[in-house]
Amino acid sequence: MGKYFGTDGFRGEANVDLTSWHAYQIGRYLGAQAAKAADGNRAQIVIGKDTRQSGDMFEHALAAGIVASGADAYLLDVVTTPGVAYLTRTGDFAFGVMVSASHNPFQDNGIKVLNSAGEKLDEETIEGIEAYIDGEIGELAYAQGDAIGRVIDHSAAVDRYAEFLISKAPASLAGYRIGLDCANGSASAVAPHVFAALGADVKVINNTPDGRNINVACGSTHIEGLCAFVKDAGLDVGFAYDGDADRCLAVDGDGNVIDGDQIMYVCGVHMKQAGRLTSNTVVTTIMSNFGLYKAFDEAGIAYEKTAVGDKYVYENMATYDHLLGGEQSGHIIFREFATTGDGVLTSLMVMEALIAAGKTIAELAESLTILPQVLKNVRVADKAASLADEAVQAAIATADDELGDDGRILVRQSGTEPVIRVMAEAPTLELCEEKVDAIIAIMRAQGHVIG
Repeated sequence: MGKYFGTDGFRGEANVDLTSWHAYQIGRYLGAQAAKAADGNRAQIVIGKDTRQSGDMFEHALAAGIVASGADAYLLDVVTTPGVAYLTRTGDFAFGVMVSASHNPFQDNGIKVLNSAGEKLDEETIEGIEAYIDGEIGELAYAQGDAIGRVIDHSAAVDRYAEFLISKAPASLAGYRIGLDCANGSASAVAPHVFAALGADVKVINNTPDGRNINVACGSTHIEGLCAFVKDAGLDVGFAYDGDADRCLAVDGDGNVIDGDQIMYVCGVHMKQAGRLTSNTVVTTIMSNFGLYKAFDEAGIAYEKTAVGDKYVYENMATYDHLLGGEQSGHIIFREFATTGDGVLTSLMVMEALIAAGKTIAELAESLTILPQVLKNVRVADKAASLADEAVQAAIATADDELGDDGRILVRQSGTEPVIRVMAEAPTLELCEEKVDAIIAIMRAQGHVIG
């Protein structure tokens, strides 16, 4: 991770951590790089945004920087992050840019940059952007005369993304009663139309964005509203998205949450049975539930584990040619069709699995037992020293040995805070608490814990 860019772009409170000037500088750097690579031809960069209030400001600041450097800025208006990725890789664009802070509150915003293939940006380009922001590489030349770029309304292209989704879905969803929670975000512009076009009886909540209600008590991070809605309305299934709709969680007909691990299991088994899981491997992060791996073992499906972040999941998938991967949080990547997590595509792939099996999502997920999990964040004076402490390592090893094949311990550093995350998975919640607290007690006794 860089100084400004994390695993999912440059994110922070709008005009506090991430300012309009930052957006202009990013636009300037990307525009200059695109214009240089175009070698005299007109370079193009496409920009999308979610529904938060500061989106217009960042969109126009980015566009101003891009055109000042000699490239054209194509504005999609409100669209999902995977929509930007799709339109970038299928169009003649040097970069795709998404203005979104994903599941964060409306006060925050972010800038995600994708390469021409719709993939997350390489570290070298990120380092170049950060060096330019910090004034380490000097000012970039301004385009002049007819070399100055243009700003072009490209919002009609969002329909082409919706058509792509429809083309990858089952032929018809007629007869299914489906609930959608659009989180008052980007999914509002896409998901209801896609499901309606496929013939589903669609019931939609939280699809009236006003710039400030994105992710507020709704969407995949507050799924309890959809759980109640699906159960009370007697729906077959529900899908909840986050602010930029690169995540999807599901709800069964009884109002129970089906998380990203369960979705990967349902889709992985379906793809294997259909002969489409060509490497017979699903890529997860280290945060996936231990129960998922036991279920994959029983289903004869191999798995990989990466660092936390869908960026690392995709890198593994691309390197080893795996077709399915994702995170417990609902970032699911179907690499046969997409380069990023795509919430709407994920919900359509789940529907494909249900239709093929003739079963409910609860029935398809019942072979997977999610183990209880406890995660506690511990503020420490020195993250590296805390983890390197021999007494702490011994406590971790002891807890892990005691759980054996029935659970696991995961202790890792936060990438953004002075925090050690201690997690346990075990057959009971009480056992999880016991193991986590035992490790924290040793950290505290060794003088690492603060506050």
